Amino acid sequence: MKIYLVRHAHAVDGEDDDARELSAKGRQQIRRMGAFLRRSATLATREFWHSPAVRARDTAVRFAASLKTGPKLVEVEGVRHGDDPAVVAKRLQSIRRPVAIFGHEPHLSALASLLVAGRAEPPLFVLRKCAVICLEREGRRWSVRWQVAPELLE
Repeated sequence: MKIYLVRHAHAVDGEDDDARELSAKGRQQIRRMGAFLRRSATLATREFWHSPAVRARDTAVRFAASLKTGPKLVEVEGVRHGDDPAVVAKRLQSIRRPVAIFGHEPHLSALASLLVAGRAEPPLFVLRKCAVICLEREGRRWSVRWQVAPELLE
Protein backbone atom coordinates (compact mmCIF):
# COMPACT_ATOMS: atom_id res chain seq x y z
CA MET A 1 0.00 0.00 0.00
CA LYS A 2 1.21 3.50 -0.81
CA ILE A 3 0.63 6.85 0.83
CA TYR A 4 1.55 10.21 -0.58
CA LEU A 5 2.49 13.03 1.78
CA VAL A 6 1.98 16.41 0.13
CA ARG A 7 2.97 19.68 1.74
CA HIS A 8 0.64 22.56 0.93
CA ALA A 9 1.79 24.97 -1.76
CA HIS A 10 3.14 28.46 -1.09
CA ALA A 11 0.60 30.68 0.70
CA VAL A 12 0.21 34.37 1.44
CA ASP A 13 1.09 35.68 4.89
CA GLY A 14 -1.71 36.39 7.32
CA GLU A 15 -2.56 36.69 10.98
CA ASP A 16 -5.15 33.89 10.93
CA ASP A 17 -2.95 30.90 10.09
CA ASP A 18 -5.86 28.64 9.15
CA ALA A 19 -7.30 31.22 6.73
CA ARG A 20 -4.11 31.79 4.71
CA GLU A 21 -4.80 31.35 1.00
CA LEU A 22 -2.53 30.13 -1.75
CA SER A 23 -0.32 32.71 -3.44
CA ALA A 24 0.21 33.05 -7.20
CA LYS A 25 3.50 31.19 -6.65
CA GLY A 26 1.65 28.38 -4.88
CA ARG A 27 -0.91 28.03 -7.67
CA GLN A 28 1.97 27.82 -10.16
CA GLN A 29 3.70 25.16 -8.04
CA ILE A 30 0.51 23.07 -8.12
CA ARG A 31 0.09 23.44 -11.89
CA ARG A 32 3.69 22.32 -12.45
CA MET A 33 3.59 19.44 -9.96
CA GLY A 34 0.11 18.34 -11.03
CA ALA A 35 1.13 18.23 -14.71
CA PHE A 36 4.23 16.19 -13.84
CA LEU A 37 2.28 13.72 -11.71
CA ARG A 38 -0.46 13.38 -14.33
CA ARG A 39 2.09 12.65 -17.11
CA SER A 40 3.97 10.15 -14.99
CA ALA A 41 0.80 8.59 -13.48
CA THR A 42 2.61 8.21 -10.17
CA LEU A 43 0.04 9.56 -7.70
CA ALA A 44 -2.30 6.58 -7.75
CA THR A 45 -5.03 7.26 -5.22
CA ARG A 46 -8.68 8.19 -5.24
CA GLU A 47 -8.72 9.69 -1.73
CA PHE A 48 -7.18 12.99 -0.60
CA TRP A 49 -7.06 13.79 3.12
CA HIS A 50 -6.37 17.41 3.99
CA SER A 51 -6.05 19.56 7.08
CA PRO A 52 -8.76 22.12 7.89
CA ALA A 53 -6.41 24.97 6.89
CA VAL A 54 -7.47 26.79 3.71
CA ARG A 55 -4.05 26.44 2.05
CA ALA A 56 -3.99 22.65 2.54
CA ARG A 57 -7.59 22.21 1.39
CA ASP A 58 -7.03 24.41 -1.66
CA THR A 59 -3.83 22.54 -2.53
CA ALA A 60 -5.78 19.27 -2.45
CA VAL A 61 -8.64 20.71 -4.53
CA ARG A 62 -6.26 22.11 -7.16
CA PHE A 63 -4.25 18.87 -7.27
CA ALA A 64 -7.48 16.95 -7.85
CA ALA A 65 -8.42 19.25 -10.73
CA SER A 66 -4.94 19.04 -12.21
CA LEU A 67 -4.76 15.24 -12.02
CA LYS A 68 -8.29 14.86 -13.43
CA THR A 69 -8.89 11.71 -11.37
CA GLY A 70 -11.82 12.94 -9.27
CA PRO A 71 -10.50 11.86 -5.86
CA LYS A 72 -12.67 11.99 -2.76
CA LEU A 73 -11.66 14.98 -0.61
CA VAL A 74 -11.77 14.36 3.15
CA GLU A 75 -11.01 16.95 5.83
CA VAL A 76 -9.19 15.24 8.69
CA GLU A 77 -7.87 16.27 12.06
CA GLY A 78 -4.36 15.42 13.19
CA VAL A 79 -2.40 16.76 10.20
CA ARG A 80 -1.69 20.33 11.31
CA HIS A 81 1.88 21.50 11.84
CA GLY A 82 1.87 20.94 15.62
CA ASP A 83 -0.12 17.68 15.74
CA ASP A 84 1.31 14.40 17.01
CA PRO A 85 2.25 12.29 13.96
CA ALA A 86 1.55 9.10 15.96
CA VAL A 87 -2.19 9.80 15.65
CA VAL A 88 -2.13 9.61 11.84
CA ALA A 89 0.38 6.74 11.89
CA LYS A 90 -2.05 4.73 14.01
CA ARG A 91 -4.92 5.53 11.65
CA LEU A 92 -2.83 4.38 8.68
CA GLN A 93 -2.34 0.94 10.28
CA SER A 94 -5.92 0.02 9.41
CA ILE A 95 -5.98 1.61 5.93
CA ARG A 96 -5.68 -0.80 3.03
CA ARG A 97 -6.04 1.67 0.15
CA PRO A 98 -3.68 4.36 -1.15
CA VAL A 99 -4.28 7.84 0.24
CA ALA A 100 -2.70 11.27 -0.25
CA ILE A 101 -2.35 13.44 2.85
CA PHE A 102 -2.15 17.20 2.30
CA GLY A 103 -0.68 18.90 5.34
CA HIS A 104 2.05 20.97 6.90
CA GLU A 105 5.62 20.95 8.10
CA PRO A 106 7.06 19.82 10.43
CA HIS A 107 4.19 17.32 10.85
CA LEU A 108 4.62 15.58 7.48
CA SER A 109 8.38 15.11 7.90
CA ALA A 110 7.83 13.78 11.41
CA LEU A 111 5.14 11.40 10.13
CA ALA A 112 7.38 10.11 7.34
CA SER A 113 10.24 9.66 9.81
CA LEU A 114 8.00 7.85 12.29
CA LEU A 115 6.70 5.46 9.64
CA VAL A 116 10.08 4.71 8.04
CA ALA A 117 12.42 4.80 11.06
CA GLY A 118 10.07 4.22 13.99
CA ARG A 119 10.65 7.66 15.51
CA ALA A 120 9.48 11.14 14.58
CA GLU A 121 12.53 12.99 15.90
CA PRO A 122 14.93 13.93 14.54
CA PRO A 123 13.15 14.25 11.20
CA LEU A 124 14.80 12.32 8.39
CA PHE A 125 12.95 14.12 5.61
CA VAL A 126 12.16 17.69 4.66
CA LEU A 127 9.20 18.50 2.44
CA ARG A 128 9.47 21.78 0.59
CA LYS A 129 6.23 23.59 -0.21
CA CYS A 130 4.20 21.55 -2.73
CA ALA A 131 6.63 18.62 -2.50
CA VAL A 132 5.40 15.02 -2.53
CA ILE A 133 6.92 11.97 -0.90
CA CYS A 134 5.59 8.49 -1.64
CA LEU A 135 5.87 5.83 1.05
CA GLU A 136 5.02 2.18 0.57
CA ARG A 137 4.06 -0.34 3.24
CA GLU A 138 4.98 -3.97 2.87
CA GLY A 139 3.78 -5.90 5.88
CA ARG A 140 4.55 -3.66 8.85
CA ARG A 141 7.48 -1.82 7.26
CA TRP A 142 7.34 1.46 5.38
CA SER A 143 9.93 2.58 2.84
CA VAL A 144 10.43 5.61 0.64
CA ARG A 145 9.54 4.97 -3.01
CA TRP A 146 10.23 8.50 -4.30
CA GLN A 147 10.20 12.20 -3.44
CA VAL A 148 9.89 15.21 -5.74
CA ALA A 149 9.91 18.96 -5.08
CA PRO A 150 8.56 21.62 -7.46
CA GLU A 151 12.01 23.20 -7.82
CA LEU A 152 13.15 20.08 -9.67
CA LEU A 153 10.49 20.62 -12.33
CA GLU A 154 11.43 24.18 -13.30
